[in-house]
Amino acid sequence: MITPIVFGVAGGTASGKTTVARGILEDVGAERIAYLPHDAYYRDNSHLSFEERTMINYDHPDSLETKLLIKQIKQLLKWQPVAMPVYDFTQHRRTEETVLVEPSPIILVDGILIFTRRKLRELMDIKVFVDTDADVRFIRRLQRDMQERGRTLDSVIHQYLETVRPMHLKFVEPSKRHADVIIPNGGLNRVAREMVVARLFHLLPHRE
Repeated sequence: MITPIVFGVAGGTASGKTTVARGILEDVGAERIAYLPHDAYYRDNSHLSFEERTMINYDHPDSLETKLLIKQIKQLLKWQPVAMPVYDFTQHRRTEETVLVEPSPIILVDGILIFTRRKLRELMDIKVFVDTDADVRFIRRLQRDMQERGRTLDSVIHQYLETVRPMHLKFVEPSKRHADVIIPNGGLNRVAREMVVARLFHLLPHRE
């Protein structure tokens, strides 16, 4: 049986990595891809109060249950389906729901911190880092968190200054050195995306 390709897309918050991931899903075909966003694997802290949950540093690698992600990637590599967790960003907790992810020739993983863990990196055949200027990323995050996650202006700014920016400098930016490809100008870089898609199509005949 063939071994699926594991493809990782990393980058700072609101860098455009999800745009890149969705573009690849569209270009390659969703039926060929098992998509595992790292954001789905935030730890379940439902035993804490809402106020306590808001105080957690969600930009530190320890806030994510990466061991579960690694375990589920290994299951998909064996062509076994997995139950991916579902995270509620408005309540800062994992829900009781899961999403069934079926095995596919390509396993696509995205997240700001996926290159910070060696055991996770070692599973990846292709590692892409989406690089976008900090001011652009901040504006995008501000718009996203207020519009999609019900956050206030003050809470987004406070979190960015207290944890997002320091953790980016400490963990995310240094992890860029592990990338095979760096895509500048975020998810709008169509040429770079086409090159990545071409590489995936080159590898697929050897795996399908």
